[in-house]
Amino acid sequence: MDNTTEKKNPLTELMRSTMDKVHAMADTNTIVGQPIITPDGVTLIPISKISFGFGGGGGDYGKNANTNFGGGAGAGVKIDPVAFLVIKDGTTRMLPVAAAPMNTVDRIVDMAPEIVEKVEKIIDKKKEKETL
Repeated sequence: MDNTTEKKNPLTELMRSTMDKVHAMADTNTIVGQPIITPDGVTLIPISKISFGFGGGGGDYGKNANTNFGGGAGAGVKIDPVAFLVIKDGTTRMLPVAAAPMNTVDRIVDMAPEIVEKVEKIIDKKKEKETL
């Protein structure tokens, strides 16, 4: 299909216009934000997750392309803050905004170092009592 035929189709123009708006929303500054420099020299860079939804459609009900066209299109955006990159004294680290939802296995894995430490303390106390 050549460009002249494509441009005359109102549905194509509707979809193109909507996609142009979605493209404008997908700016890299939306995902990786502008750096924020604090008075003490720490640089914070916000990182976000963006989800897009898009849909459209229409119909041409007459033989003449200029009449009886019905159509619509829409798009939605969801922006979730994920983390901040923290840069201080040449060191970069990631600071999550919120902890991800955890299942039981994740909780057990996270608690394992604490449990091992407590068990080691109990064993050490028993060894001290035995030596006395």
